[in-house]
Amino acid sequence: TERIEQRLEDRVPELEQLERVGLFTRREIRAVLRKASALEYKIQRRALRKEDFINYIQYEINLLELIKKRRARIGYSFKKDEIENSILHRVHSLFNRATGKWKEDVQLWLSHVAFCKQWNAKHQLSKVFSSMLAIHPNKPALWIMAAKWEMETQLSSESARHLFLRALRFHPECPKLYQEYFRMELMHAEKQRKEKKEFEQAKMDLGEFNYSEEILSGEMARIIYRDAAQKIKGVEFHVAVLSIAKLFDFTQDLQKEILESLQTKYADDPLTWDYMARRELELGSLQSTEHTTKQMKVSEMTQREERCCAVFEEAVRAVPTEDMWKCYITFCLERYNRKTNSEELKQKRLERTLSVFHKTHESSLLPEVLYKQWVQLLLESNLFETATEVAEAATKRFSLSVEMWQMRLQVLIQLKSDAVTQCFEEAVKHVKSKGTLPLWSLWVEWSEGTNSKEDTEALYRRSLHATTPAESVTMKEKYLDWTYRNGGYKKVKRVFTSLCENRPFSLDFFRKMIQIEKEQEPCRMLHLREYYERALREFGSTNSDLWLDYIKEELSHPQGKPENCGSIHWRAMKMLQGDLVEDFVSKYTLLQTGHL
Repeated sequence: TERIEQRLEDRVPELEQLERVGLFTRREIRAVLRKASALEYKIQRRALRKEDFINYIQYEINLLELIKKRRARIGYSFKKDEIENSILHRVHSLFNRATGKWKEDVQLWLSHVAFCKQWNAKHQLSKVFSSMLAIHPNKPALWIMAAKWEMETQLSSESARHLFLRALRFHPECPKLYQEYFRMELMHAEKQRKEKKEFEQAKMDLGEFNYSEEILSGEMARIIYRDAAQKIKGVEFHVAVLSIAKLFDFTQDLQKEILESLQTKYADDPLTWDYMARRELELGSLQSTEHTTKQMKVSEMTQREERCCAVFEEAVRAVPTEDMWKCYITFCLERYNRKTNSEELKQKRLERTLSVFHKTHESSLLPEVLYKQWVQLLLESNLFETATEVAEAATKRFSLSVEMWQMRLQVLIQLKSDAVTQCFEEAVKHVKSKGTLPLWSLWVEWSEGTNSKEDTEALYRRSLHATTPAESVTMKEKYLDWTYRNGGYKKVKRVFTSLCENRPFSLDFFRKMIQIEKEQEPCRMLHLREYYERALREFGSTNSDLWLDYIKEELSHPQGKPENCGSIHWRAMKMLQGDLVEDFVSKYTLLQTGHL
């Protein structure tokens, strides 16, 4: 208590200043003291809770924001040392206590970092990074964040370099660390080049400034790359580093070295070929002049894309794998999906894409997921006959795939083909019962709009036996819903009773029947009780809301018996498991007090 009183007394000078300069009224000062007192008591207890610290910190931050707005409103900018700095110091000490207690909570550390950045507390932020990295050296992203801050905010490339080197001791094979260290050294070189150029333009003596030619040419970055290339295998790293080097105009030699290494070490990797092909888009671009016409631009783009495709054609001959063809198709689709006002270019892109799809299919290397995209493209281009043939070929190649059969059926349904039923029969013959729910759902939906009610009902009954028990649950719900829409109340009651003979059920199955009963005139409580009792037999131990709905029904229905509520409550307490009992009790209390 003495400590709390002392901390509250420490607040008094800043609160007096707030009142004296007219930022807060006396009444507001009292409210702040009351709230601060309550928050202080919470963080001085023996059993500390993280939420209490977070709430206290958030309150202080809100107070700072309010003071900032009040200052702007009345145009008063003095006494910041006595007011804001005092609050900032308190927030930092709260963060320090919280991160000291819950060291493993990275989000708490990052909140402190964000606070320091927002209020420009550079000295404090340096300490926070230092403590955080001592406790969490196993997270490369935190090292990168700290080094980036040193480089971009503190303008200290030396400190950033030191952090990267420490980080690499902990993570000697982390690609992201090497990439960001590589970027940092190139940024540092670019900054020094600009400085040197400005000094030379101003004809100043460079004697006192020691600009190392090695650093200016990006030699440090080259060393980092060579070191990393020995430890990190894979095309992705080389491509990432090359993309970073391309952002700087003085790295031609470095880019050449990385590219040669990429082609030498990973000549058979699809990603290498993909990168080499895409490079053709950037090479040899037209010099933009006033006389460049739209036709010339289209022609130039066509030539570039053809150069890319020539590289891809060479690639699929050298590395005839599924991944290589996938890279080629992905490139063609990307170009096709790009917006262009030239119909000629769009048509060329379409023809090229369809041709590559066909070649890949002929090679038997087209993956399942790309068949869907091929069919979609054919349908969009009104090539319906080809789409049907491709969909059929896909089901022959992947005869056990539900997705492929579903795709073929959707094409046939869309084209209003006569072969839909035959195709459905073929599909369920090939595919195992597990996972066939999408096929049966599609079949009954199609049948509802095409076949007679008798055929559709027979199909629903057939689907219940053909699907796995877990999937038949969904078909039962659909069957119940369709019967009510097409056969009315008496029919749906008969279907419901017959469906209840075979488990499993879903809660929605019973809720659907309860909803149907409520829509009748008159709605009979006797039937509702039957449906609730059936549902509780299945879900009484795992669903507290079902018991509450049953109680509500007894209380609100004209034929309900409120005296039954006691026994329903007693049964619920017996049947519900674990935390659900507590959940039920609290909701039941709210119901009794009229708040639910």
